[in-house]
Amino acid sequence: MDLKTEFETAAVDVKKLAKRPDDQTLLQLYALYKQSTEGDVQGKRPGLLAMVERAKFDAWAKLKGTSRDSAMQSYVDLVKRLRG
Repeated sequence: MDLKTEFETAAVDVKKLAKRPDDQTLLQLYALYKQSTEGDVQGKRPGLLAMVERAKFDAWAKLKGTSRDSAMQSYVDLVKRLRG
């Protein structure tokens, strides 16, 4: 199976996890998914009152410069670990 197919499968599987991941893991999943599909973060950082959006932006920004393939592989590996 090629990486793109594995990534797409993992994106479906993550919604079927038996247990909801903790917030840090959810942020990591979000950031890896965005880096994989859109590349480096764009736009302005959300303000202090938009705490959730700001946390998502910051998590994604930490991956700046990470290749899409590397982000996809990390996402697939994380979902596999979560599935057990």
